[in-house]
Amino acid sequence: MNLLLSAAFVLTWSSGFIGAKLGAGSAGPLTILMWRFLPLAVVLLAVAAVRRAAWRGVTARDLARQSVIGVLSQSGYLLSVYAAIRLGVSSGTTALIDGVQPLVAGALAGPLLHQYVSRRQWLGLGLGAAGVAVVTLADAASHGSPGGPAGGVPWWAYAVPFLGMLALVAATFLESRSRTRFAPAVPLTVHCTASAVVFSVLALCTGAAAPPPEASFWLAVGWLVVFATFGGYGLYWLVLRRRGVTAVNTLMFLMAPVTAVWGALMFGEPFSVRTAAGLALGLVAVAVVHRDSGRAGRGGGPRQDPPPTVVTGTPRSRMRRISATGRASSTRTVSKSVSGASA
Repeated sequence: MNLLLSAAFVLTWSSGFIGAKLGAGSAGPLTILMWRFLPLAVVLLAVAAVRRAAWRGVTARDLARQSVIGVLSQSGYLLSVYAAIRLGVSSGTTALIDGVQPLVAGALAGPLLHQYVSRRQWLGLGLGAAGVAVVTLADAASHGSPGGPAGGVPWWAYAVPFLGMLALVAATFLESRSRTRFAPAVPLTVHCTASAVVFSVLALCTGAAAPPPEASFWLAVGWLVVFATFGGYGLYWLVLRRRGVTAVNTLMFLMAPVTAVWGALMFGEPFSVRTAAGLALGLVAVAVVHRDSGRAGRGGGPRQDPPPTVVTGTPRSRMRRISATGRASSTRTVSKSVSGASA
């Protein structure tokens, strides 16, 4: 099951870069993103009004926290990706630059989440970084020197995706530090609504709200809603909860080579021997990290924090359940310590 979820996550997340490329020729980033999220938010809010049970016990503080996560993980991340592609950076190169996210997340997982990265996992992360570097250099070479006469792409355009990568890392850690979980429809609705507000305001203020009449624009919007939002974005949080920060972010190493292959098949973007070598390094990196994660799950790895408590109901009943859970957890911990000492 984990393998299937990981494969589906890689494909659907990569589809977002392809969808951005599809729409880049007919409209600017703000126009695409506004019409991607505005109808989606209306539908999700209508569903939320009918299915109110999932929202029972959700407080204003919960909504504010999820709104911040949505702005970081969708608005900040996607706007940088679309802007880079609009500036001329290829879809594969944009995904490759975002591929450094696992290194940042892996380095911060220890001090922020107490999910310390083992030596084997650092080896996998290093191999993944090498694969990203190989394919990035191959893509940059195929487009000429960035900012030079042959390249046609300003040098600073290659730094734009880094901003989105940092926004997504921040959202990942903010979500991981939360001890309360909701039904999947709750954060998805809040995230998409917050992003719809941000993109609509920006598009209206810049005069980019009117959609173009081209059919390719609506094809790109539909592609992004179905595959990238429901598929890639939803699976991102699902795999994050099941496998942890290091494992899910290691899968990000596969986005770059998969997008490069996809872009070569759909748009004729360059795919060289060095691109294939980077793909191979990314596959090895994922295998190394996932093997180590599996050993940790069988007791051979570092200690992991207990899973977050899922609570529902009114705020007062939630506090009573959390207190009871904490007392039960303390009792189990003491019993385990006593039995270990006696052995």
